[in-house]
Amino acid sequence: MTVTIDASTLKDWLSDGGELALIDVREAGQFGQGHLLFAVPLPYSRFELGLRALVPNRGVRMVLCDGGEDAVAQQAARRAEALGYHRVHVLRDGTAAWQRAGYTLYEGVNVPSKTFGELVEHERHTPRITALQLDAMRGAGENFVIVDGRPFAEYHKMNIPGGICCPNGELVLRIGDIAPDANTKIVVNCAGRTRSIIGAQTLIDFGVPNPVVALENGTQGWTLAGLTLEHGASRRHGDSIGGNVAALARRARALGESHGVVWIGPEEALAWTTGDGTRTTYLIDVRTGEEFAAGPVPGFVHAPGGQLVQATDQWIGVKGARIVLIDAEGVRAPVIASWLRQLGHEACVLAGGVAAALAEAWPVMANPSATPPKAISAFELADALQRDAAVLIDLRPAMSYRAGHIAQARWSIRPRIAAAVVHVAKTVVLVADAPGLAALAALDLAEAGCGDIRLLAEGPQSWRGAGLALIATPEDPPDVDCIDFLFFTHGRHAGNAEDARRYLAWETGLIGQLDAQERGTFRIPGPG
Repeated sequence: MTVTIDASTLKDWLSDGGELALIDVREAGQFGQGHLLFAVPLPYSRFELGLRALVPNRGVRMVLCDGGEDAVAQQAARRAEALGYHRVHVLRDGTAAWQRAGYTLYEGVNVPSKTFGELVEHERHTPRITALQLDAMRGAGENFVIVDGRPFAEYHKMNIPGGICCPNGELVLRIGDIAPDANTKIVVNCAGRTRSIIGAQTLIDFGVPNPVVALENGTQGWTLAGLTLEHGASRRHGDSIGGNVAALARRARALGESHGVVWIGPEEALAWTTGDGTRTTYLIDVRTGEEFAAGPVPGFVHAPGGQLVQATDQWIGVKGARIVLIDAEGVRAPVIASWLRQLGHEACVLAGGVAAALAEAWPVMANPSATPPKAISAFELADALQRDAAVLIDLRPAMSYRAGHIAQARWSIRPRIAAAVVHVAKTVVLVADAPGLAALAALDLAEAGCGDIRLLAEGPQSWRGAGLALIATPEDPPDVDCIDFLFFTHGRHAGNAEDARRYLAWETGLIGQLDAQERGTFRIPGPG
């Protein structure tokens, strides 16, 4: 049995200065309803597939957490130990115990980054304007440009009319090309608040001569003001760099150094990744996706700089770890490192960037894999179901199941799949979006006594291709069972004004939930 710890011990560990991987193994909907501030989400349904990337050091101190009622963390602990992690603990009684101890649970996702954005606005007094003020500026023909700090895919779905997509990680490099006139006011927006604030403050801290403001509440604030969004826009920053690269790099270095960022050589970084088993090191490339695809550095993981600040817990699973960043020109990495430092991370920049990194042989993390069950065709499955010789379980997201599934299928998910199979003597056939997810579920089914487990070849598409019907069940599974879906954030971009108001109130209320220990993690300077 894995060692368990109580809530007060974990609270101490969170601020003792040592590295700690605090992983919440519940599904996305459960996690979003309430979790520890610094817990990193990794659902049990894909636990082994994501653990190595989030926690690359098998010797790190690890705590796994669930809701306290269904022992999912204990099950995940067994899986982690089988993968070679040897300092694994489970939070006894999970989030229920944490709350009983008087500690706060946080709703939502990417909460440390969201909270950080609110703290930045509060501490730095980041200037902002409302949607109605921006609309009035447009009506008056003022000299301004709207810069959307989100990735292009988000921007393309909906944006402030006239906005140009320039993700936050690219801002300091491209803004001189987007707004060459120093008198042009720059308005930075996102879908809500965080990236608007961080993007605007980035430009202010970098010292651009233009007046800069954040659009309060982003696209949600725009629709709540009764204004219409644009859809399908394709305006985006070009490849031009707005200014002398060497001069921009000097300014970026000065900004980074003001927040404690250091530059390390490839030899030191290699020693961190190959010779120091006591620490965890992440190697991250913050260039654009196009740049990374054209010239990846083996051993480095791609994380666009703006998104790395916005959703750090998608890439960094160990609190107190070292983060080494690279770019191609010495501008983007120092700026992102400065934000990560303020978030409380030990971030640094690799001297020489991509060129220096390409000259070395970095350890390449092997992607974990599991053998999926033997395939079964749609026609073979139809025959088995007709003979009542098979049980069909659909592992796809609950919302995908609702939209269309094979009539005889029941929906389940890995944490509950063993309980979903009663007639273990029958063949169990799985439907999944990815063979790897089916492989993990099959491990649990085999332990539950299932002897013959199969995977439907090519998923529901093959069923349709065989001329067999799919059905939709908009209320099945019921909401309470959709533990992989976070209803909390669902309607805010679909015109639901109440959902948008609730979401924005949640963001602005995050600071008030912090205790002194949690607040002390962030290192944000004052207005001066």
